[in-house]
Amino acid sequence: MKPLLTLLLSAALLAGAQLPAGARTPQEPETTTVEEVVVLARRSGAPMWTVTRGDSTLILVGAITGIPRDLSWRPDDLEAAAARAQQILTPQEGRASFSDVLRVIWRIRTIGRMPRGQTTADYLTPEWQARLEAVMAGERNQDWRGKSLLILGFDLMQDKAGYSGRRGGDDAMDVIRRAARRARVDTRPVGTVRGDELVESLISAPQSAHVPCVEAAIAAAEQGPDAARERAEDWRARRVPEVVASPIDRALNQCWPWGDPEIAPQLHQQWAAAIETALISPGVTMGVAPIRLLAEEGGVLDGLKARGFEVVGPEWRADAPEAAAPGGDEADSERGSSSSAASASSACSGRLEQLQWVVCGQWLLPEGSVSSAVLSRHPRIKSEDDGGARLAAKARGGTP
Repeated sequence: MKPLLTLLLSAALLAGAQLPAGARTPQEPETTTVEEVVVLARRSGAPMWTVTRGDSTLILVGAITGIPRDLSWRPDDLEAAAARAQQILTPQEGRASFSDVLRVIWRIRTIGRMPRGQTTADYLTPEWQARLEAVMAGERNQDWRGKSLLILGFDLMQDKAGYSGRRGGDDAMDVIRRAARRARVDTRPVGTVRGDELVESLISAPQSAHVPCVEAAIAAAEQGPDAARERAEDWRARRVPEVVASPIDRALNQCWPWGDPEIAPQLHQQWAAAIETALISPGVTMGVAPIRLLAEEGGVLDGLKARGFEVVGPEWRADAPEAAAPGGDEADSERGSSSSAASASSACSGRLEQLQWVVCGQWLLPEGSVSSAVLSRHPRIKSEDDGGARLAAKARGGTP
């Protein structure tokens, strides 16, 4: 049980406490041009897209976690770009109390183990059980048979598919947060999620709710320990469709919190509202979001494109026509489009790749530590944007 407790609490060792509200004042912006910020961000190698409306520029950075520590990219350039932005948008945060933490610890066995006398074979079909047996054939310890399907899914991704999660090297989220703290750039999450209801649903979720997560994790594990590295290399090379289609990304999308069909549209609406605000705010806004949230079918980028915006950056759809984007050598492999053929109503089918929890000013739960399906019964979400509902409605029906 100790490894599970470590999994649930290890994120407290990450970036540390957020700045108190009084310290989150924006810095005086440096004398810099939008082009300088964009060029710096592009040079980092992280997939990014720019959208402009009048004197407002939005830079969307597609982030992944689990980047191997020995995989090189250019985080310094992204850090420099973030330091020059007027504001930075980050993913939703969960607000959990200390009592929520204690409740998770108290019910750790319920979360981490099957009901007594049950094994994976009681929930998986014979075909999937056989595939799981093949993946785990070299394991001397048979304890995995009694683990909860939720924990087993993440164990498969980490131990068999090479996914290091938040224990990997610096990712775009880490770099941008660090730059924002140092430069005192105004940073805010696009919304919050209540922790008490999520903890309750985590405890009460049936094992059957985690079957899709385990099946996808088995498929990722069958790709072997290089699966996570291949995904990270595709990300560095800005091969966005390959990242979204990777076995690791598909598996993460089936597990908490990204696979929930009810909460994901609401989270997408929070991003839509925040983006709408950014597009009427003068200067440069940088948003760092899970790459799947941005690039999947019906995601943020599809929504912007459907509204007639020119989205400049690497192609995110495998079936999209190729068209060179302006912008010099660093943009040679990127694409721009202003087509509005996609349906705006499809924008609410997005998934959230990473949901963060904040407890007593620190990170509590790492990504991928609890169930996605548990969220479906408790989708109470609150936007930190006072005009969020109005702006989201405008985003769905308005024009740029």
